[in-house]
Amino acid sequence: MRTIPRTAIALSALALAFSLSACSTTGSDSSSSGSDSGSSSSSDSGSSSTASRSGDFAGLNDQMVAGTVEVSDTEITLSGFSSSEGPDLHIYLTNGDDEAAVEAGMEISTVSFSEASQTFSLSGVDVSGYDTVVIHCDKAKAVFGAASLS
Repeated sequence: MRTIPRTAIALSALALAFSLSACSTTGSDSSSSGSDSGSSSSSDSGSSSTASRSGDFAGLNDQMVAGTVEVSDTEITLSGFSSSEGPDLHIYLTNGDDEAAVEAGMEISTVSFSEASQTFSLSGVDVSGYDTVVIHCDKAKAVFGAASLS
């Protein structure tokens, strides 16, 4: 009989709790100016953003997504953002803009379809391996839009 070390169980429980907490975000404060909506913490306020890349969103699959995204080593910032309304929108770092790319990519957080300025913490995420930011409706399993980073 094989036993699983307690540390592995604890790490699995922690990872599950962390991913579930991202799903339980009920919305963001509409009076926010986008300084930190949707991120859990931002202790380093961009002091080491050496590899900033940006792109413009385009809608996909008959959906509308517009605005600009900037990705640094520490955060993702959406500006002038708007999207078709979806029941379960999330922002992902991916390599491509299809469903397979989303499945292989990194989920960052939930995203508000109607909040023009939003910022998401990238604490512990290596952004160098991704070339696209995708807006995805997890419930419908549909890509709403994407921005290629350059």
